[in-house]
Amino acid sequence: MAQRLTGPGLFGTGAPLYSDLTLVLILLSAGLFTLGWRLAAGRRYELHRWVQTTAATLNAIVVLSVMIASFVKNILPGLPSKLFEGSYGVTAVHALVGALGLILGLFVAIQANRRTPKRLAFKNDKQFMQISYTLYMASTLLGVLVYVAAFVLKM
Repeated sequence: MAQRLTGPGLFGTGAPLYSDLTLVLILLSAGLFTLGWRLAAGRRYELHRWVQTTAATLNAIVVLSVMIASFVKNILPGLPSKLFEGSYGVTAVHALVGALGLILGLFVAIQANRRTPKRLAFKNDKQFMQISYTLYMASTLLGVLVYVAAFVLKM
């Protein structure tokens, strides 16, 4: 199975299958986050909570199982000396924005599901949800740029 994941991807870019699957799953989670946002705008809060929790969980699984290891193996050894070469810079910014979005987004999801200790709970849920959504979308856009730089432009 591991050999198949490192073999040719889905899109003919030269990316390994695991990179293409990662891209698809992250775009799926971004779509779910957007659907959840629209559900909240329509005052369908219970369904919003379920969709956002699913999206945050899917995103966390992909980040923890693929992205962190890939960053540590392929990018971190070249920092800071290669920050302005190839895709190192955009990948480093993607990692920073993505880490902030992941941490805040998971905290928001935990609070929305009433699992946060009272002393850590915040009052203005909507503001934190908006910040989290913005970070997730910025990270998704940066992730697509990383994919294009690494596999389409081969930087």
